[in-house]
Amino acid sequence: MRDFFKYTLASFVGLILFVVLGISGFFVLLLFLSVATKDAGPRVEDKSILTLNLGLEITDSTPTLNPGDVLEDAITGTQPRRPIALRTVLDGLKAAAEDDRIVGIYLYGNINPLGIGSGFAAMTEVREALAEFEASGKPIYAYATSWAERDYYLVSLADTIALNPSGLVELNGFRSEQTFFVGALDKYGIGVQPVRVGRYKSAVEPFTRSSRSPEEREQTQKLLGDLWGDFLRRTAESRELAAQTLQAIADAQGVLLADEAKTAGLVDEVIYLDELIPKLQALTEEEPDEETRSFRQVSIANYADAVAEQASTDNQVALVYAEGDIVSGEGNLGQVGGDSLARQLRELREDEDVKAVVLRVNSPGGSATASEQIAREVLLITKEKPVVVSMGSYAASGGYQIAAHADQIFASPTTITGSIGVFGLLLNVQQIGNRNGITWDVVKTGRLADGDTIARPKTPEELAIIQRVVDRIYQQFVAMVAESRSLPQTRVAEIAQGRVWSGSEAEKLGLVDDLGGINDAIQAAVDRAELGDDWRVEEYPKARTLESQILESLSR
Repeated sequence: MRDFFKYTLASFVGLILFVVLGISGFFVLLLFLSVATKDAGPRVEDKSILTLNLGLEITDSTPTLNPGDVLEDAITGTQPRRPIALRTVLDGLKAAAEDDRIVGIYLYGNINPLGIGSGFAAMTEVREALAEFEASGKPIYAYATSWAERDYYLVSLADTIALNPSGLVELNGFRSEQTFFVGALDKYGIGVQPVRVGRYKSAVEPFTRSSRSPEEREQTQKLLGDLWGDFLRRTAESRELAAQTLQAIADAQGVLLADEAKTAGLVDEVIYLDELIPKLQALTEEEPDEETRSFRQVSIANYADAVAEQASTDNQVALVYAEGDIVSGEGNLGQVGGDSLARQLRELREDEDVKAVVLRVNSPGGSATASEQIAREVLLITKEKPVVVSMGSYAASGGYQIAAHADQIFASPTTITGSIGVFGLLLNVQQIGNRNGITWDVVKTGRLADGDTIARPKTPEELAIIQRVVDRIYQQFVAMVAESRSLPQTRVAEIAQGRVWSGSEAEKLGLVDDLGGINDAIQAAVDRAELGDDWRVEEYPKARTLESQILESLSR
C-alpha cells in the first residue's frame, strides 16, 4: 500500500510538473517566435546604401505573419520571403532622398508575386518614388542574372544597370492566355448553365466556350495595349531610346543575351556581382574588401522602421485596405469580408477623431451582396466626412462598386478597373452521376423547392428567375454608378457591359477622377478635410500580431 501511495504521488507530481512546464514552455515558445519575427532594432549607419529586393512581394496592406510559417522558419532556420507593404517602400524612398546617411539605392532580385501583390499599378507607384529619389542626385544601381518586363519596368530608370554575363533580358511583350474547360466538362458529363449581364463579362467563358468571344478579345487587346504602351513610354524615356526601338526588339528578338542587351542599350554593364561590389564600396567610401564581398547597407524595411515618425495629433486620416476577393461574412486572410469591412467603416464613421477616410482598393471583385454592403457604408461616411479612394492594381467589378460612392477616386494608369457587370455559373452533375450508376429522387412541397440542386440542369423557368435577379443587380449597379459619378445612365450602360478598362481610359470615361497613387489620395483627403499639417495616418484593419493570432487560435 505504501508503494501504491508513493507511485501515485509521484505520478501526480509529475503530471503537475508536466502541465506547468508545458504551459511555461508554450509561453517561452511564444516569446521566442515573437522575438524571431522582430529585428533587434534597425540602425542606419552613415554612408549606407538602401537595398530593395524585388523578390519581396509588395502588398497594399501591412502583411500579417502566419504562425505556422514562422514556426517552420524558426525550426528549419530558413530565411522567409516576407511581403512588404507598399507604403513602407514609398515612405522609405521618400525619406532616403532627404537623408544624408543614404548615398544610393541598390535594386536586385526578380519580381515573382504569390498573390495579387506587386501588380503594375503598385510598381508604377514604386517607380515614381524611385524617380523622385533619383532627382535628389543620388545614384541607383540595379543588378541581376535575368529580368522580365515587370522587373525591367522598375530597374530601367537606374543610373547603372548591370547584368550577369550569363544573364538574359526578356522583352517580348505582354500576353493573356486563357484556358477553356468546356470540352472536358462535356466529356465528363458536367453541365454548366451561365447567367450574366454585360457583353464583356467574360468570367463565364472558360466554362461555356472553347475560345475567346470577340468582345473578350477586343477588351483584352485594348487593356494589354494600354499597359504595354505605358511600359514602352516609361522604359524608353529612362533609357533614352525610342519606344519604336523597344517594340522592334520585342517583335524581332524577344529574349536578349547579356551582350545583346548591352548593345541594344538596355543595360550599361555586363559584369559579375563581385565586380560590381567594389563600385558600391566606393560609393559608401569603404576600403575594398574582397573577403567580405559586401558593402554598408540597410534594407528598405529596416530603414523605414528606423525613420518612421508619427505626428502627435488626434486628427486622424484612416487608411482602410480592401485587398483580395470580396466575400460574404468575415473573410479570411487575403479576402475582403463584407461584414468585417462594413463594420470597420461604420466604426470609423462614428469615430470623432477620424476626419477623413482613404479606401485603398486592390480587388478583382467577388460577392455582389458583400460589395453592396460595403458600398453602402462608404456612402454613409461621405455624408459626414471626406472619402477618397486609391485604386491599386485591381479595382474591378465589386472592387469598383465599393469605390464608386467616394468623393474622389485616384487610379494608376495601369490599374485594371470597371467590369461593371454580373455573372453566375450553375453547375450540375447529372450526366456524370448517371454514367456511374448514381441517380437522385426528390420529395418537395413546391415546384421550385429543388431549384438549387446540382442533380439536374435548371429548367427554363428556373433560369428565368435567376436571370431576373441578375438583371436586377446589374440595373442597381449601373444606377448607383450613374448617380455617384454624375453620369447619365445611358452613358454608364455604354461603358459598363462588364468591360474592364485601364486606369488611364477610366479617367477619360469619367469612372475615376485623377491619376495618382496612394500618397496622392491621402493628400487629397487631408485637403478636403482642411487639416493643414495637423494630421496623422492610421491603417485599418489593424495588423494582428503573431502572439494574438496564436492565442486566438488556442481559444477557439
